[in-house]
Parts: sequence; structure tokens; C-alpha cells
Amino acid sequence: MGKKRDYFETLGKLEIMEEGENKTPSSKYPLFETHCHLDYLKENELNKVIHLSKDVGIKKIVTISVSPSNFKDVHKLCQTDDMIYGTQGVHPHEAKDWNQSICQEVKKDLSNTDKIVAIGEIGLDYYYNHSSQTDQRTAFEEQLQLASELDLPVVIHSRDAEDDTIAILKNFSSSLKKKGVIHSFTSKLALAKFALSEGLFLGFNGIVTFKNAHDVREALEICPTDRILIETDSPFLTPTPHRGKENTPFYLPFIAQYISDFKKEKPEILLPKVYQNSLKFFQID
Repeated sequence: MGKKRDYFETLGKLEIMEEGENKTPSSKYPLFETHCHLDYLKENELNKVIHLSKDVGIKKIVTISVSPSNFKDVHKLCQTDDMIYGTQGVHPHEAKDWNQSICQEVKKDLSNTDKIVAIGEIGLDYYYNHSSQTDQRTAFEEQLQLASELDLPVVIHSRDAEDDTIAILKNFSSSLKKKGVIHSFTSKLALAKFALSEGLFLGFNGIVTFKNAHDVREALEICPTDRILIETDSPFLTPTPHRGKENTPFYLPFIAQYISDFKKEKPEILLPKVYQNSLKFFQID
């Protein structure tokens, strides 16, 4: 009970929260969890996560695929509740597995559902290099082409690869009509400025609350309200003051409150805008 009480005590102290129907603190404004990995949760049972996320004011959740091995898991999760949507894509870590057979699989899957709302998580990661940089660039380019053909937005991962990320995205500037989001933004300002100039969104999560995340806050400072998306990237990157616990979508209010405070915008103005950004980006009514 200690951990549960600690969560609700800190949640109830947030300015954006009020007492909900179940006497659980609930956001005064609708929240949209734009990036999480529900199939990776280990310490929190899915039904509990969905139930508590609804209680605290989250209206929509997008769970992200990263590999052909979890395409079906994401599809299954999308069917568990009306609030859950998904993506299909191959993460740069798994880029070595990308091929045209997988590309055709994604196309087929998308033709059979309206719950898959983006191509992702795709991009470049030169920090870990779990796949070769050549394989990463090929997978990134071909999935951007796929998104262009299907008229879908993209969810982009970029780590220690700003120059190549910019160079590749420039090649799709005109064809990628629905644009994209650079999720979990931790890159330098040059990439933030480029992304914003191209009409892309920036995704901010619990990292922005970390003491030493100065670069992330610099990006948030220059990011217009109409280009902000919020996410948890759970089960990773749990926001302060709950670092060390498994992250879940129901920690999103802590990120929403922090961003509102940092931007010095009234939450009743900022958070409805961010929610509308999310609906617009994923083309959800």
C-alpha cells in the first residue's frame, strides 16, 4: 500500500488534478499518451493500467511497435480497449531485420484496421548501433517512403545521429505529407529547429523532469505549444518524483504538469492545445 499511497498523494498535489468520480485524482483537462510500450510492462497488469489511466484523465493511448516480433502484440493490445491505438514499424535497433517482406506485411496489416495510426518507431540510433548504420539508414528511408505512400505520420527515434536524421528527412520534405514526431526528444537544438521548420512535432516525456536534462528543456523552451506532444515512453523513463519505479501511462499527469509550469502557460490553455495536437497528428476524431 505504501507505493500506491505515495503515488496518489503526489498526484493529488498537482495543480491540474481534481477529485474524480472514484475519488481518485483526475486531470481537469484531457490527456493523450502518445508513446508507450504496453507489451513491455512487467510490474503492472494491463487491466489495472487501463483502468487507472482512465481514472486520472487519459483519454487515448498509443502503444508503439519496434520489431516484427511485436507487431501482433500491438494489434492485440489495440483490440483490448477503445482508447488504445498502435503503430507498426521497425526500430533502428532492429533495422537489420527490415526487408520488403516485412514492408508488405505492414501494408497488409494497415488495410485491415483503423487502429494503427502511424509508422514507427523508426529512425537512427548511433549510440548503441545494435544494427549497422547502413542498415539503419536503409530501414529509415524505406519506412519513410512507406509512410509517404500510405499518407501516415511517422514516429521517429534519433540518438547521436542528428546529421543523418536531418539529411534523410530533407529528402522526404515534400512527400511526407502527414509529417512526424521526434519522440523522447533529447537531441541538440539544431535538430529541434530543423524539425519545427519542417512542420514536425517534438515529443517530451519524463526526461524533461530530470535534474540534468538541460538540453531537453532548451528544446522545450523553443517549441511552440502547437508542436508539443507528451508521452511516457513507459515502461522506461519514469518522471520525477517516481524515478526507480516501472513507468506506465498513468504517470503522464506529472509530465503534463511539469511542462505547463516550465512553459509558464496556464494549464487550462496549454493542455487542451496539446491534446488537440495529438488528435490532429494521429488523425483521430
